[in-house]
Amino acid sequence: MNRVLDIVTAVILDADGRMLLVRKRGTTTFMKPGGKRDGGESDLATLARELEEELGCRLISAQLLDHFSAPAANEAGFSVQSATYLATVEGDIAAQAEIEELAWIDPAAPGDLRLAPLLTDKVLPALLARAQPAFNQL
Repeated sequence: MNRVLDIVTAVILDADGRMLLVRKRGTTTFMKPGGKRDGGESDLATLARELEEELGCRLISAQLLDHFSAPAANEAGFSVQSATYLATVEGDIAAQAEIEELAWIDPAAPGDLRLAPLLTDKVLPALLARAQPAFNQL
């Protein structure tokens, strides 16, 4: 039986359109920042808390990209169900708590990093599809 982890994650883009990814200590897979709810936390309360804990930054605004599900990257036998938000943050971003490494990737060409299935199979395609109309206007 597959168990489900209910999470909230952030797509954070820099001024050049690169997306922030994190790698947790003791793992090899990069994913979006975020995490599990504490008790009855709302999506945005969870996201704000996780970003502060993991990255030391403050959530300014968030717009729902979509809800996604995929196999969990680091927990065998689990899947993740994620509310994923396009987030704007302020403050200096730095790896904190369980985060060991940060990476900024081009969503259209993420390179050779090992990426979580939720990211490769769901979020990057949704993000690129969302950006596609802007590319067509060039």
